Amino acid sequence: MSDDSRIRIVIADDQELVRAGFTMVINSQPDMQVVGQASNGDEAIRLAEQLTPDIVLMDVRMPGMDGITATEHITRMATEGRPIRVIILTTFDLDEYVMAAIHAGASGFLLKDTEPETLLRSIRTVYQGNAIIAPTATKRLIEKMLEPDFHISVTPPAQPSGYTDPELESLTEREREVLVEIAHGLSNQEIADKLFISLPTVKTHVAHILQKINARDRVQAVVFAYENHLVQ
Repeated sequence: MSDDSRIRIVIADDQELVRAGFTMVINSQPDMQVVGQASNGDEAIRLAEQLTPDIVLMDVRMPGMDGITATEHITRMATEGRPIRVIILTTFDLDEYVMAAIHAGASGFLLKDTEPETLLRSIRTVYQGNAIIAPTATKRLIEKMLEPDFHISVTPPAQPSGYTDPELESLTEREREVLVEIAHGLSNQEIADKLFISLPTVKTHVAHILQKINARDRVQAVVFAYENHLVQ
């Protein structure tokens, strides 16, 4: 496979051993290539501008500019009309940063100790224009971030208790059911099996949901479901 057809990746993490580990795993694949490494957000932005990668693996907490601010800058970039997508790398003790990163435009997040196979599969998924969430962490992370006393300065202000977005009313009953299963972390095929509908029908529902709630991807759809109390 030529270099031009590989998924081009930049890794941003302040720990050299972490960068080296991810690089070794990624470069073992014939369809991927690490084209740059950064130790902070400023370097990540500079490399994104210079190298126009397909994906940036972004640590959240780094010296200098943090990963959230860098994500917001990078997701605004585009090369030939194609966005640079960001996958956030996090740990459970950094839960509070994940929602802010999603609002900043990240295409999802993975735990740093994720299995190599999951990392590679997630990179390919995001490269194809989809979003990913660490399945085992979805409910724990988002429920914590939506607690009444939880606050991040870079996220939109919390709405009054019981508030729901007007877009919620535009969803049909079936679309709400599909959205709930998306929030539970189910894949399209799993949703089809659970609701006894075809896979193409699920894909159609997902497309309509994203359009109606003005969500960029499934990650934002999950946030929407939790913020509007569809999932407890």
